Amino acid sequence: MTRSDPQLKNLLVLVRGAGEMATGVAHTLWQAHLRIWMTEIPFPLAVRREVSFCEAIHEGEKRVEGVVAKYVQTADEIDRTWEEAMIPLLIDPQAKSREILKPHVLVDAIMAKKNLGTRISDAPLVIGLGPGFTSGRDVHVVIETHRGHDLARLILDGEAEPNTGIPGEISGFSEERVLRTPAEGIFKVHKRIGDQVKEGEVVASVGGLPVKAQINGVLRGILRDGTRVRERMKAGDIDPRGQEASCYSISDKARAIAGGVLKAILMRFNV
Repeated sequence: MTRSDPQLKNLLVLVRGAGEMATGVAHTLWQAHLRIWMTEIPFPLAVRREVSFCEAIHEGEKRVEGVVAKYVQTADEIDRTWEEAMIPLLIDPQAKSREILKPHVLVDAIMAKKNLGTRISDAPLVIGLGPGFTSGRDVHVVIETHRGHDLARLILDGEAEPNTGIPGEISGFSEERVLRTPAEGIFKVHKRIGDQVKEGEVVASVGGLPVKAQINGVLRGILRDGTRVRERMKAGDIDPRGQEASCYSISDKARAIAGGVLKAILMRFNV
């Protein structure tokens, strides 16, 4: 096996980011028996924390739908973590671990809406999720992340749809679903993920200023207590369908995007 012509089971995949979408991708690739590791920033800002592997940084390990990610402090621990049948997660904002492990595939799943440093030369196959990447320049393949007819489409020439800043609609609600911070400061959580909340109820606060639910539903996600936040930052997500089980399962959007990533990998290596 060579780096240029690996067998599928020997593919090394680096997933940058460990939030909700990155976790969906990592979960699918792990179940497809690819060897992957993930990188994150020291203080992740995931909202849907129950389905985000980045929680392993705080908890040591994080299980999502039967797959476990483990926080490791050095790249030397990655092989041992694979042997333990867990996904290694490393604090490595610049993805310097790729220089040691030399992945066949790099997936930028940071979801920053801009390119934070990923280059097309980082691996034989470089995939970018959503806006901020151009196929053929920054990455080899862009995966569309905008909900709608083209969700998870592989873009081999060009860019994904631009970020609209408008959350996807669920049961007729869009921006109303999102909890946003009223000011800069320290985020204080009053409700837990999975709690049922009512319109007008205080879910969290920042410096004594309340963060109130705008609709009835289940609190599907919220930032960690004690997080330092900026004003108008996304801090939580209410699902008007009210199903608690959805708080602990990967979303349809994340699964679709993960399928697109796996398709891109097969197109490149399964020849």
